[in-house]
Amino acid sequence: MGIEYSSVIDCPRSEVFAWHARPGALTRLAPPWQPVSPRLEAGSLSDGHAILGLPGGLRWVARHDPRAYDPPHRFVDTVGVNGIGSLPAGLLPWRHTHEFEVVDRTHTRVVDRIDAPVPATLLRPMFIYRHRQLADDLAAHSRALREGFVSKTIAVTGASGSVGSALTAFLTTGGHRVLRLVRRVPRASDERRWEPGAPAPDLLDGVDAVVHLAGASIAGRFTAAHKRAIADTRIGPTHALAELAARSAVPVFVSASAIGYYGSDRGEQMLSEDASRGDGFLADVVDAWEAATTPAAESGVRVVRVRTGIAQSPRGGTLRLLRPLFTVGLGGRIGDGRQWVSWIGIDDLVDVYHRALWDVELSGPINAVAPQPVRNTVYTTILAEVLRRPALVPVPDFGLALVLGREGAREMASANQRVVPARLTQVDHRFRTGALEPTLRHLLGRYSG
Repeated sequence: MGIEYSSVIDCPRSEVFAWHARPGALTRLAPPWQPVSPRLEAGSLSDGHAILGLPGGLRWVARHDPRAYDPPHRFVDTVGVNGIGSLPAGLLPWRHTHEFEVVDRTHTRVVDRIDAPVPATLLRPMFIYRHRQLADDLAAHSRALREGFVSKTIAVTGASGSVGSALTAFLTTGGHRVLRLVRRVPRASDERRWEPGAPAPDLLDGVDAVVHLAGASIAGRFTAAHKRAIADTRIGPTHALAELAARSAVPVFVSASAIGYYGSDRGEQMLSEDASRGDGFLADVVDAWEAATTPAAESGVRVVRVRTGIAQSPRGGTLRLLRPLFTVGLGGRIGDGRQWVSWIGIDDLVDVYHRALWDVELSGPINAVAPQPVRNTVYTTILAEVLRRPALVPVPDFGLALVLGREGAREMASANQRVVPARLTQVDHRFRTGALEPTLRHLLGRYSG
């Protein structure tokens, strides 16, 4: 029982080992389709411990074995499941040996060996995922290092969201310091109190870049109160933070934005960053949201506005909502299914934010979408195939209107936007998975073959 899985990573052994020792590694390696969430990362690979939360209040506790710690060759963790009641520790004995072997000066063989009463077939998808994440993350960091992007201090709002948590973990494993700007009393040394309407004058002291992700979720019925929250949590706070970035002489200000800028229905038009603004509530909000960054841009700060498409992650967004429906065979196209879906995998989105931080050629609006938008019928067919389920239950337009309201259904679920990443293409940006099927297979652990 158990498994041994290995692959060769294009990176020197010292850096591969160091990546595992930095904060964020556990988050970057945790498969998003599994019902677990990192609660505590080990402070040391030699004798620390990490905790994953499980359903039902259980905790998966991984303790590093100091006797087996041999940097940069090896570290080992042993795991038991501890419950909240009388459930005994050690319910699932597990020993995980991580080994790192030199292939040559720039390549490392990473070997994961699990000794546990678990069939290899159940463990294999997890290790395919982990090794691909490791290889792709290190490749992205190596590219940035070659451009001189080393050991930066980056302030991030919205760090606890699905995009923010992935991005902050990615940045810290790359050796950067992340300051989480929070709207409560700080609980750790990497947090600073942020008042969105009136940020403290010293909030950005010592900061090399700002990534601004905060804003109320767009999902939901488009009531007057919900629409007000969408606008109020974006426009005013962005303007105040951009003004502070200008006064603080922060070199880079990267702000979230959205392809809602292009309106809810642009037909067959290919929408690059030069396309005109569309019509509708979201187009109005995004236009004002982007304009709120003007104080930073006018002061000489390099401002990047990341117009995000439909982000794909089992931990958030539309995929989190659709996955359980498709899993039980209740998925299908929306309306007639001919509308264009401009999507992007969560890790490719992280890479776009990362590139916006280091690539001085990027400024202004950037379409954060995969190079291959698909129609809704194609999206739902591929998702069903990946999950090995039929897609036979179409969602009628009137059903969407009942849930989201007519305006919300038109601007979100039925939106027709054929957006292309023209600026990223111009700078020869490398997407991890530019096609939908391999992206979904990776995110859902449904590898073929």
